[in-house]
Amino acid sequence: MTPAQDVKTPAQDVKTPAQDAKTPAQAPLHVMCALVVRGAFDAHVVPACEAAGGRLAIDWAPTTVIMERIAAGASADAVLVLSDAMDRLVAEGRVEAQDRVAVARSRYGIAVRAGAPPPEIGSVEALKATLTGARSVAYSRTGASGIWFAGLLSRLAIAEAVNARATIIPQGFTAEKLVSGEADLAVQQISELMVVSGIEVVGPFPDPVQEETEFWAAPMRGRGAAAARFLASLTTPEAAQAYRASGLTPAF
Repeated sequence: MTPAQDVKTPAQDVKTPAQDAKTPAQAPLHVMCALVVRGAFDAHVVPACEAAGGRLAIDWAPTTVIMERIAAGASADAVLVLSDAMDRLVAEGRVEAQDRVAVARSRYGIAVRAGAPPPEIGSVEALKATLTGARSVAYSRTGASGIWFAGLLSRLAIAEAVNARATIIPQGFTAEKLVSGEADLAVQQISELMVVSGIEVVGPFPDPVQEETEFWAAPMRGRGAAAARFLASLTTPEAAQAYRASGLTPAF
């Protein structure tokens, strides 16, 4: 598994039949993208772009990290982030409101290493018992899931007990800590858990404590037609199928 920190999808030179050896290679489209759609992008979006003769260079990071980079001066052709972050980009004039599109909705879940007995998480009380009884719970410090989970632990009054043995990563895929044996439970967006091989998703958090998040995409202000075409490719029936297969719900 390639580490999620600052990961770029290789920008492969894929030429259309109309291009010949003397035609300059098309510059890759630079996308700053939340980790939540990694599975769907790997399975469909990136291959579809390459099949059409395009190239993508994707910076994968949590929404909070993407927003910090943009605030520090970084830019891209397009961005895919949480809906509230997209609202901030519009308010700051970095994205045109009419250009943004809703892509997918996500829920938080719990995973275990493949073959491990699934813990009980069907009720809030069962969830509390599972979390406090775990050897170590892995979650992300900067990702939306980790920020949400830290707040949930406080609301359930079990933060001290869980965090005393937690495996907290800066960013990336928490389920990798199941495979390495560093944790026996991993918390993250369900679609992010599903990216990692050798694990099993137990299920979503119970409804009384669950929170659904929505992710939007948009070209950065002033970018060309290639960015607009890329955005259109994110809301096709084929893309919707890829989102569902990776644990997401299409938002269009």
